[in-house]
Amino acid sequence: MSKLDELENEAIYYIREAYANIPRLGMLWSMGKDSTVILWLVRKAFLGHVPIPAVHVDTMRKIPEMIQYRETVAKELGLNLIVGKNEEAIAAGMGPEQGRLVCCGALKTEGLRQVIKKHDFGGLLVGIRRDEEGSRAKERVFSPRDSSFEWNFREQPPELWDQFRTDYGEGIHIRVHPILNWTETDVWEYVRRENIPITDLYFARDGKRYRSLGCECCTGMIESAASTVDEIIEELATTTASERGNRAQDQEDAYAMQKLRVKGYM
Repeated sequence: MSKLDELENEAIYYIREAYANIPRLGMLWSMGKDSTVILWLVRKAFLGHVPIPAVHVDTMRKIPEMIQYRETVAKELGLNLIVGKNEEAIAAGMGPEQGRLVCCGALKTEGLRQVIKKHDFGGLLVGIRRDEEGSRAKERVFSPRDSSFEWNFREQPPELWDQFRTDYGEGIHIRVHPILNWTETDVWEYVRRENIPITDLYFARDGKRYRSLGCECCTGMIESAASTVDEIIEELATTTASERGNRAQDQEDAYAMQKLRVKGYM
């Protein structure tokens, strides 16, 4: 069995365990490579069906091609797409000029909290990876959040011999991370093997491409000539740059992501 087969089997096992044990399970879909791989794995876990709602927290500041991709894929796959927004913050003109962490907290974290409450989700599948960013390395596959959706990274449950706790009772929300053990290269090799349709934003145009996707105002492009999946994989074999090095909110504070995630950010 290849490494990708092992990772796929492991992820599908996590997804099925979550679906069987967590009431009202949702799936975060940002349209990026990681969450799109989660979407693909859900389809494989349920024989081509997607019985889990796809949730997108829309800040109204996403790159337009991302929204076009969202609508196209949702229609093609017949997804139950739920789009959540912090309407009050958007109407008040919230943006990075108020501070990038303040903006992320209002548009993303609070927007996510609102959509969880509105639809009473008991848990969410989330496409994060340990190798992507430091605070995510502290995660578990099945990670509880308290009644305020906050994360205590100092008290994570042990996960030994594929035994996971899912019975936390009322008031606890669970984040499930099926590809937590994958690397960025694993993701792209899986995209190549499965021929997963990924947004074109990842492929170079005029010598630049996106390596990580987020809000248009906070996400920069990298210098790159990689215009195919094969070329991206080749590029990753030699790069020393951080995957999120082009994300402005990460640059504002060394512990930006941990601060955001403690408060409920994905």
